Amino acid sequence: VQLQASGGGLVQPGGSLRLSCAVSGRTSSVWTVSWFRQAPGTAREFVAAFRRSGSSTYYAASVKGRFIISRDNAGNTVTLQMNSLKAEDTAFYYCAASQSRMIQSSLALGTMYEFWGQGTQVTVSS
Repeated sequence: VQLQASGGGLVQPGGSLRLSCAVSGRTSSVWTVSWFRQAPGTAREFVAAFRRSGSSTYYAASVKGRFIISRDNAGNTVTLQMNSLKAEDTAFYYCAASQSRMIQSSLALGTMYEFWGQGTQVTVSS
């Protein structure tokens, strides 16, 4: 499984950006695709997850109500729509995929994901 993230950039506070994660290879084996982020000097942070089972979505409290994760019908692209962006959303964003049918409480654990994309920078600044 290969992941390719795109869509980052510079945006003003209150603006929007859309990140895409293209999934290729054995896509049928992927059960969960998630976004994580990491700002300089901080630990990697879970942002949102899309789980194939029931097309369920999950969000970190810090982005709930502002970000939306979705998957295209073909199942090959997972999109993170980011609205009402804040300066604290500035980070390098990574998409990750897992073949594990993990329980909800494990979604935020980076160690549960076998495949990672190269990441894309998001900067929120005026």
